[in-house]
Amino acid sequence: MRLFYSPTSPFVRKVMVAAKLRGLAERIELIPCNPHESPPALLAANPLSKVPAMETPDAGALVDSLVICEYLDTLGDAPRLIPEAGLARVAVLQAHAIADGILDAAVARRGLSLQPVDDARRAQDARLAGAISRALAWFEARPLPEAMDLAAVTLGCALGYLDFRFGHEPWRPVHPRLADWFQGVSALPAFRETAPIA
Repeated sequence: MRLFYSPTSPFVRKVMVAAKLRGLAERIELIPCNPHESPPALLAANPLSKVPAMETPDAGALVDSLVICEYLDTLGDAPRLIPEAGLARVAVLQAHAIADGILDAAVARRGLSLQPVDDARRAQDARLAGAISRALAWFEARPLPEAMDLAAVTLGCALGYLDFRFGHEPWRPVHPRLADWFQGVSALPAFRETAPIA
């Protein structure tokens, strides 16, 4: 398997954490690339020029972190990160969607921060920051994942990305349950070994 990646992408990190948890990381060749430059090899795997994208021996080229994690769940015999069926699957995918929304909004905010400041940028940034705040409150008010499923992986990557890119906006004081949960998750080898470096 070959994974096109950017080292600071939280979506790539989600895939790598999932691969490590399932004991598959050693089977993945990492191909560094800058998706903003649309390199031909990445475009051949993903016409959207986004990472992560994975070339597989049996399923072809896969795009989107959720699709790639679904594929990784079919390999090996480690516990699945996404339940196969039923309400348990729905619950994990629902929490994953909210955590993934934090990633979407945070990455978009990061992109905005590189643009000239004007009223439109301020309004868009406020809308994205509001989405992140509401999503954090959603998790704070509910039972947090006990098992390391895909929702937990994605939430851990989302909180890590907030620390990485928005450390000047501390989220822990108003989300103490999330802070305690994240402290434990951050200590896991799969998260320690994939933490982004500025």
